Amino acid sequence: MRFGVTFTKEYPIDREYLSHYGHSTLVDSFAEHRANDLIQALQSPSANEGLKEMRLWLEKKGFSFQTASQCAQVKKYLLANLARERDEFNAYREKLKTADITERSHLYAERGISLDTNLWPDFALDVALRELLEKGMLKPGSVRRIAIVGPGLDFANKEYGNDFYPPQTIQPFAVIDSIARLGIADPKSLELFTLDISSNVNLHVQRAKKAALAGKAYTVQLPWNSAVPWSQEYLANFTKYWQALGDQIGSATAPVAVPVPVAKDIHLRAVTIRPEIVARMTPVDMNVVFQRLPSSTPEQQFDLIIGTNIFIYYGALEQSLARANLSSMLRPEGLLLTNDFLADNVPSKLAEVQKTTVKVSLQPEITEYVFCYRRER
Repeated sequence: MRFGVTFTKEYPIDREYLSHYGHSTLVDSFAEHRANDLIQALQSPSANEGLKEMRLWLEKKGFSFQTASQCAQVKKYLLANLARERDEFNAYREKLKTADITERSHLYAERGISLDTNLWPDFALDVALRELLEKGMLKPGSVRRIAIVGPGLDFANKEYGNDFYPPQTIQPFAVIDSIARLGIADPKSLELFTLDISSNVNLHVQRAKKAALAGKAYTVQLPWNSAVPWSQEYLANFTKYWQALGDQIGSATAPVAVPVPVAKDIHLRAVTIRPEIVARMTPVDMNVVFQRLPSSTPEQQFDLIIGTNIFIYYGALEQSLARANLSSMLRPEGLLLTNDFLADNVPSKLAEVQKTTVKVSLQPEITEYVFCYRRER
C-alpha cells in the first residue's frame, strides 16, 4: 500500500512521510487514496499474481470485498497497519541512534519476519567471498554443498515497493553466480538447499525446480534504486557487480516494463537462468532455530551456509540456538556467512574468523558487514 505502482498513480509513502502519518493532512490524503486504489485493484479479476495472493491472505483473515461496508472494513485494517508500521519505524529509528552492533543484530526480534529481498546483501556476500578466497579460507573448487537460510521471495519490496514484476527469489542464483565466477564451485555439480519456514518460499522454489527439470528456464528481474545515498566508490563497485550478475549461469534478457512514475529511480535488467542451474536447488521446510538436518557423514554436511537479513528477527537465545544448529550441519572448517552478528550463548563450535566491512555511505554513515564463522574440527 505504501509503495505499489501497479494499482495507483498516488505518491508513495516513503519513510519520512510514514513518520508523519496521522499528523499530516498531506500524508493522510496519500494513504486514503492509496488504500482506496488498492482495494479496487484487489477486487479486479485481472489482478496480478501479487495482488491475488494478498486478496487470498485477507480473505483467510475473514475479510470480504462483496459490499461497500466490507470494503470499508478492509480499508480500516490497512490504515491501522500503516499506523502500526509508523510507530514501529519511529521506535526503531530512536533505537538505532544509540544501538551498538550487538543490539542491532536483534533489532527486529519483536517484529514479524519479512520475505522481501534486495541486491545489497548479495553484493556484500560477493565482496566477502572474494576476501575469503584471497586469504585462503576458501579454496578453488572447495564448495560442493551450500545451504541458504531464508532465501527470500519478492512480493513487494518494503523499501521501494517494486510490485511490477512477479514474485521471485534472487539470492540462490546470485550466490551460485558469485562462486562460479570466483571458481569456488562448479555449478554443474553443486547442490544448493534452501532452508525456510515459509510455505510460500518453499512452494515457489519447488515449482521452479519442477519446471527446470522439464526444461524451463527461470527469469529474474534485478532492480535497484538510485535514491539510496551511496558513496561514489560503493556505487561504482555495486554497478560493476550488478552489470555482470547472472552471466555465469544464464543470459541477459529483456526486463519487464518499469511504470513511468518510478522510472527515474529504478534501474533494471533481467537474466534468464539456465534450467540445469535451477534444478540444483532443493527446498527444505525447516526452522533452523529448533531444527537441524541429519548430517552424520561428511557427504551430508555443508561446505557453506549463508543467511542474510534473517537472524535480525530473532533474539539472542534464538540466534544462539540457530548458530549451534547450523554448526552441526557444517563440515569441519566449513563456513557460515551472515550480515548479522550472532550471539553465542550456546556452545556451537563456531569461531568468528573474518568480518567484511562494506562502506555504503559516509553522509549519513551507512556500513554493511558480513560475519564469517568457521566450524572447528
